[in-house]
Amino acid sequence: MAAFDLAEHPHRRYNPLSGEWVLVSPHRAKRPWQGQQEKVTKAERPQYDPTCYLCPSNERIGGERNPAYTSTYIFQNDFAALTEDTPEGGFRKGGLLKAESERGICKVLCFSPRHDLTLADMEVSDIRKVVDLWQREYAELGSLDYINHVQIFENKGAAMGCSNPHPHGQIWAQSTVPAAPAQETKQQQAYFQEHGRSLLQYYVALELEEKERLLYQNEHFVVLVPFWAVWPFETMILPKKHLQHIGQLGEDEKTAFADAIKQLTAMYDRLFDVSFPYSAGIHQSPTDGGNNEAWHWHMHFYPPLLRSATVKKFMVGYEMLGDPQRDITPETSAERLRSLL
Repeated sequence: MAAFDLAEHPHRRYNPLSGEWVLVSPHRAKRPWQGQQEKVTKAERPQYDPTCYLCPSNERIGGERNPAYTSTYIFQNDFAALTEDTPEGGFRKGGLLKAESERGICKVLCFSPRHDLTLADMEVSDIRKVVDLWQREYAELGSLDYINHVQIFENKGAAMGCSNPHPHGQIWAQSTVPAAPAQETKQQQAYFQEHGRSLLQYYVALELEEKERLLYQNEHFVVLVPFWAVWPFETMILPKKHLQHIGQLGEDEKTAFADAIKQLTAMYDRLFDVSFPYSAGIHQSPTDGGNNEAWHWHMHFYPPLLRSATVKKFMVGYEMLGDPQRDITPETSAERLRSLL
């Protein structure tokens, strides 16, 4: 029997952040595709769209009017999933049926006044203004006594359910810590207690040594395809220094973070010559007043595209009932992305 080869043979990879496994099946990347293909939209967008509810000076769906903003702009979501005035309460029946009220604040953050841009098109100096606003909002929302978690995220592209192409993201702040960051808290804390060091800082050191999944680095950040990636072109941006949250970033580090975002999103757009869809978000220390010393903040990027601009990865069948599964290896994905830098 031939020796085991990560690049050729089916295997499972462990995700130390979630404690879960992903099945990798490299040989399946050769199979023909006869499934669904997505439509590709390459229409030129104007710098200003009078019908867009996120453009400067336009009226929003809720009736409010945007100011004539010239940089970043943030406002409370007109149709928020969480509200500040939710009364305390809950529901219990039979020990199995449970519900609890949840308070929170949802905001929309416009990255630029220009309707035709994305983060990949923006200058690093302008992305830095977005980073500044993320940092401010994390601190201000997290300081509220009933807010224990602040989730910063962006859904880009129709393939990710984004209905408005104007460059924007969202911030949801809430009373409880959601499942994914709560699990990352548990995993990082367990590793820190056992080894006396940051799980992700050590992981960054391993990836800098191997370089096989490394896409880009500057003085303060690395961009890579994680060893345990589930989505075909999943990536992470991580600080080299052990920092619990973006509030700890200095001036040079914020500019370096903006540069890392620019480099990665530009790589994505060049991969299939399309404005690349993704869901991205920052995982960082909860704002629950805990020590959270083990936390090493990072940014996840989850793009859905698989083989081309028209072929999307679906999480179905075995993946819904068993474990996540991927065909092309993280190393192959990294090689393809790195060649576009």
